[in-house]
Amino acid sequence: MRALVWGVRGDPQPDPGPDNHLLRGLATTPMKLVDVDDPSPPAPDWVVTRPRLTGICGSDAKQVFMDFGEDVAVDNPMKGFFSLPQVMGHEVVADVVSVGPEAEGLEVGDRVVLNPWLSCAPRGVEPLCPACQAGDLSLCWSFGKGRLAPGIHTGTSCDATGGYADLMPAHDSMLYPVPEGIPDEQAVFADPFAVSLHSVTRHPPPPGGKALVYGAGALGITAAAILRALHPDVEVMVVARFDAQAAMARHLGAHVVPHEPRLALIEEAAAWSGGVLCPSDGLPMAYPGGIDVVYDTVGRAETFEVGVRLLKARGTLVKAGVHGPARWEWTPLYFKEISWVGSNAFGIEEVDGVRKHGIEHYLDLVGAGRVDLTGMLTHTFPLERWRDAFAALATQDRSGAIKVAFDLRARSAT
Repeated sequence: MRALVWGVRGDPQPDPGPDNHLLRGLATTPMKLVDVDDPSPPAPDWVVTRPRLTGICGSDAKQVFMDFGEDVAVDNPMKGFFSLPQVMGHEVVADVVSVGPEAEGLEVGDRVVLNPWLSCAPRGVEPLCPACQAGDLSLCWSFGKGRLAPGIHTGTSCDATGGYADLMPAHDSMLYPVPEGIPDEQAVFADPFAVSLHSVTRHPPPPGGKALVYGAGALGITAAAILRALHPDVEVMVVARFDAQAAMARHLGAHVVPHEPRLALIEEAAAWSGGVLCPSDGLPMAYPGGIDVVYDTVGRAETFEVGVRLLKARGTLVKAGVHGPARWEWTPLYFKEISWVGSNAFGIEEVDGVRKHGIEHYLDLVGAGRVDLTGMLTHTFPLERWRDAFAALATQDRSGAIKVAFDLRARSAT
């Protein structure tokens, strides 16, 4: 099969010039489209699927661009939870093409979406760890154990190849059937939606409150859609960098503010939320602030600095964005007694009093017409044009890209 493999020597590329560091990273990334053996399921309760659409996650893009921040930690504790080479891609809509003799609940021909977490069940670890028993699959204790090489989710373990390929293996517990009325172009958002759902359900805004969503990529747009659907009495502001993102956020009913200049951002957000700005020689602080929760889907020093300045005393800054470590001015964190919390992917979530997997909640909300992300998938490419796909994300100011995906359906039909 064809697979886009990361962790190998890539083909030489022309120098893209100094203007765009993402394009420079793309030109030298250790990735290549190659022919590899078809995947062999590691156990009889696994199946093999044929991807239809595979979205490019923000974490995948950072890895391909090698955009890890300026202060890359040499002692990053996550290094023990990855193995190379990798076939990335975990935002996957696929068809089941073969079923292991002990796999349950799936048949050949089923259209499914992937829950990518390589937790205890896929790894064959028994009994389940306390996190898996509680439904906190992204906090599993077994990411380096069991029958698979280390990896937190599909595409980060060399033994569980992802959806940037013609075929993809998965454990029977990792796949959820897609209802017939939901098109692939909507189903492909199940993963990023579940990520944002986890942030909101674990750290919800108060009734009638105000929430700031920092960033308007896939996580930011889905967060705005979730707040609109589940907390319609909450006012939402979205910080958007690109015009296409801003238009999508407005379509979902959010107030929108540009990401730069940061002084103007703080002034506008403070005026919108009722926060009172204190005089300052640098960036001002709203005190008392007017925003209850900031959902930061970017995770950079400059976004944290704005978030803590705008939050209310004892507000919550939710870090959902993945980026490298950096130093930042966090005095307001202590002064206003702000809770700074991480939000890692998803698992079993409670919505409207019902506990089920976040992906199941997404499919239910789409089926009921409560969430509609039409227009968010702006670009699709065949796997052969993988450099063009990532280049669209590296040049969002020109391309208008929000979500980019690989479309493997034409090849599947041949």
